[in-house]
Amino acid sequence: MTAMKYLSPDWTTEANKRLREQLTAAEMKFLTSSMLTLYHHCPDGRERALYFKIENGVFTEISVREPPLPQAEFVISGDYSTFAKITRAQLGSRVALLNGKLRLTGNMVKALMLTPIVDRFNKILAEIPCEY
Repeated sequence: MTAMKYLSPDWTTEANKRLREQLTAAEMKFLTSSMLTLYHHCPDGRERALYFKIENGVFTEISVREPPLPQAEFVISGDYSTFAKITRAQLGSRVALLNGKLRLTGNMVKALMLTPIVDRFNKILAEIPCEY
């Protein structure tokens, strides 16, 4: 498979496919939630957002967004480079959050409890060949 540009439409399509195929609802703990990750300092100088919507443990939407942004249970913001490391599974989401590399809007206790699930799906995203 040819390397895709991170956060491109091709990457998003592949992310949707892999997450739906490789994670069962049980592995996702039948979670219903939404998460909006705000990327600052993208290589092209623009700001972007990656939106995840999960219903009963199934990814129902994964999309790259620009304003206007959807409402989400959790809004996480940080530098593009930090999110790229998390997506490549080089940095855990919990560590990044607790070390101040990410900012969270939403229930911190619930977010910390969900970090193992986020890290599980980031390991799948890390398998997508892409250019960051």
